[in-house]
Amino acid sequence: MQFYTRKRRPPTINIVSLIDILCILLIFFIVTTTFKKDEPEVQIDLPRSTQAQEAERADEPFVIFVSKEGKIFIRNEEISLANLPARLKQMRSSQPELGFVMRADEGVPLGLFVGVLDASKEAGIDNLGLTTDPTPRETP
Repeated sequence: MQFYTRKRRPPTINIVSLIDILCILLIFFIVTTTFKKDEPEVQIDLPRSTQAQEAERADEPFVIFVSKEGKIFIRNEEISLANLPARLKQMRSSQPELGFVMRADEGVPLGLFVGVLDASKEAGIDNLGLTTDPTPRETP
């Protein structure tokens, strides 16, 4: 006796619905991603101030980072104090409408702080902003 066997179709996966799900996940991850700012990997403890006022600039300024070890950074590039005026002039000429802000550690020596201020004045920057921590100091 001969039995008739039906030919089986190989199982298939509907790829169209998987592509739709993948696109939705991709859009979700793109929208919810926070982009990392270009900052150096140096720890800076900002000085505290209760009288500081928030700047009203809409655009992101150039930030000069000064660590308590005496290192000066612009973006991820370490710069010596002697080369700082030339670099600031170059940045100022490339985008003259942007402002400059200094994020200096609380333990920065006063001489280095004044040196960065002098370098900014030498580069033609008249309004160098300072970043502070708005939380009040703990009283002993």
